[in-house]
Amino acid sequence: MAITTTPLVSLALPEKGAARLATQLLLAIVGTLVLTLSAKTRVLLGPVDISMQTLAVFLIAAAFGMRLGVATLLLYMAEGAMGLPVFQGTPEKGIGIAYMLGSTGGYLFGFVVMAAMVGWAADRGWDRHPVKLFNAMLVAEIVMMAMGFAWLALLIGPEKSWQFGVVPFIVGDLIKVGLAASLVPAVWSLLKRP
Repeated sequence: MAITTTPLVSLALPEKGAARLATQLLLAIVGTLVLTLSAKTRVLLGPVDISMQTLAVFLIAAAFGMRLGVATLLLYMAEGAMGLPVFQGTPEKGIGIAYMLGSTGGYLFGFVVMAAMVGWAADRGWDRHPVKLFNAMLVAEIVMMAMGFAWLALLIGPEKSWQFGVVPFIVGDLIKVGLAASLVPAVWSLLKRP
């Protein structure tokens, strides 16, 4: 299926050549910085912390589109694998591959899938329609949570995984889906005005 529209970031990209590649690289690096800041911005709620990271993944994927969004998430994962303290619990709870294979591993890899799904939707113009974008983000959120739940269930069992890895995040993540699905179409609508 051909891509019929372009994501929001396309407005800032040079048409082709080295300048386009350099701009994309810069955007990916800035994206990883946003992801790191969002991971470190957290609300403490009992045994789990709620970060702003899913909101950042949604916004990056919707603004960058699938290719650049996924590339940004893969760069972020590579930074974490190299031991940079980019994840929510780093360096306090470990670093590198060991941290990535811990309790949050399924969610981290789920972020890449989530970026692919939301970016795919943005590449098809869904980022201009709040309801379509909300639906795409909601499905991507469910897939990411399922991946996180499945990985955590292997480590601590399904009951505890559901109790500590899914339930505390439902309301907050629904709010983040709604916020992201409203912001990106709002930006498009502002750009259409003369």
